[in-house]
Amino acid sequence: MDLFNRTPAVGFEQPFEMLEACHERVQRSLDLLARLIDHVAARGHDAQSRSAAHDVLRYFELAAPHHHEDEERHVFPRVLAGGDASQVAAVQRLRADHRRMGELWARLRPVMQAWAGDEDGGAVTDGLRADATAFRALYAGHIPVEEGLVFVAAKGLCDDAALRAMGDEMRARRGAAATMPR
Repeated sequence: MDLFNRTPAVGFEQPFEMLEACHERVQRSLDLLARLIDHVAARGHDAQSRSAAHDVLRYFELAAPHHHEDEERHVFPRVLAGGDASQVAAVQRLRADHRRMGELWARLRPVMQAWAGDEDGGAVTDGLRADATAFRALYAGHIPVEEGLVFVAAKGLCDDAALRAMGDEMRARRGAAATMPR
């Protein structure tokens, strides 16, 4: 269950392309979550399930929060300032999705933590399956709205300086070098 079948790297100098590349990693992590649940249900816990749980946990604990913060700081405010009613409604929906994703992850997290540990970690329950299914479905409806509408609108409101500043801030929050080559 290898999560990291690498896609070509996109740098902070292309912040919108980086956000879209993150969506590919989100999807791989969600797919791994589904395979992990099926694996544990069929075979129980083993080294593979612990490794996969660790990968899912790492992605949704570290990378996903940065990604959501990038959108909340840099993408959504631009679109809201643009004032287009359909785009504003889309951003409001996406923000609600982020809150719901956080709630679902809060329920999935303890299971992933247990499964990533050396102990049995517990069985697959109907509640776990329902939460994982809802988590995956939420992202399935969320990502197309961002990529097809909101990112397009926000990117159209950015000049080169705004894109550089956005990328610099994203990089700095992740602890990478604070500036990019110009």
